[in-house]
Amino acid sequence: MRVLHSLAGRQTGDRRAHRLEHHQSARRAPHPVSRRILTNLVMGEKRTVPRRLLLPLVFLLLSVWFSGCSSWSPSRPSYPPGYPVGFVERGSASWYGPGFHGNRTANGEVYDMHQFTAAHRTLPLGSVALVRSLTNGRHVTVRINDRGPFVRGRILDLSLAGAQAMGMVGRGTDEVELRVVDYQGNNGLPGVLRVQVGAFADPTNARVLLQRLQDAYPGSKMVAVDLPVGRRYRVYAGRFQTEAAAERASARLKAALDSEAFVIRDEETD
Repeated sequence: MRVLHSLAGRQTGDRRAHRLEHHQSARRAPHPVSRRILTNLVMGEKRTVPRRLLLPLVFLLLSVWFSGCSSWSPSRPSYPPGYPVGFVERGSASWYGPGFHGNRTANGEVYDMHQFTAAHRTLPLGSVALVRSLTNGRHVTVRINDRGPFVRGRILDLSLAGAQAMGMVGRGTDEVELRVVDYQGNNGLPGVLRVQVGAFADPTNARVLLQRLQDAYPGSKMVAVDLPVGRRYRVYAGRFQTEAAAERASARLKAALDSEAFVIRDEETD
């Protein structure tokens, strides 16, 4: 019995010693390479990516993201065809002031001669132009908000403020270079081109001319405007999509009617 008890005690001690040795060995063993688990719901299973592969993956994702950001740029407003930014025109400019101050301009604003605005026959309303004097080199930036001038040989009517900046109030006119630098319009349709063939104090005379034009020039119309000299009734002939077509019609109408004819842009297309 003593032998069996001694043997059993020795076996129990051996097991305890073995467990202790195994525990100490496990504590001394190097820890396996740690991994960060990335759970991907792909095919219904979990996948792990070793840390040594994770860093290049992060750099790759960041580079793709930054390249996408660098290639993005805000969309620019579209500009009506025919007058891109950079369009240049040279000719004679005049100015208009007190007699028109407070009247409605072609875009519906109240004309303020102390603001830097101008009138042009065909530039889309809302165009911004840099106007430089070819006489003294002075320049001014104006916004086109009206139509005119209706005088042969002139391309621009400046406000009083614009004329003062150019030093041309006393002379009345000046040779200038106009350059479109921006567009602040509504980005909608730029309207149609028409030919102004007359302005009458008596609406009856305007209607007679309008009737003569309507068969040959569909879309002709009459428009009432208030001027310093009183209300006038302007007659516009036709509807044209290009300036070349409008200019040809203008030349024919000038010869047929023996009167001045000007190509203008009309935003009211009805």
